[in-house]
Amino acid sequence: MAIFFNTIPPLIFDMPQKMPTKKWLAALVAHHSPLQKIGNLNYQFCTDEYLLALNKKYLKHKTLTDIITFDLHEKEDQISGDLFISLERVRDNALTYHVPEMEELRRVMAHGLLHLLGYGDKTKIEEFQMRHLEEEALQIWRDRQKT
Repeated sequence: MAIFFNTIPPLIFDMPQKMPTKKWLAALVAHHSPLQKIGNLNYQFCTDEYLLALNKKYLKHKTLTDIITFDLHEKEDQISGDLFISLERVRDNALTYHVPEMEELRRVMAHGLLHLLGYGDKTKIEEFQMRHLEEEALQIWRDRQKT
């Protein structure tokens, strides 16, 4: 299992609780897809500007977003990917939804991982399911912190 947290300059950020976060992400994979293993998950923390450039180049979207996930798996029983997260979007969303910034960051991290596990969010039904799964992931985090 290889889960990495990187920051793309000029941003400076150090992911807090790295080991508990890695274990939580691994638990989410085991919960949703017990037959799959984690290859490489690269969480790349960046600015709005950087993520917007990726959004335009690869997805042909001209809007800000909080995460873009690139599926890089090479084996059917393994998940791997690059997950780019705008910390500026996370901060703004946390303010908008009146939640702590780290909770919103974990929600976004889970969101990207859920995409790698095959969950979509294009239709209303998929979006509803995704919100439910994000909340479930956050509850798993909270429960793990109690023990």
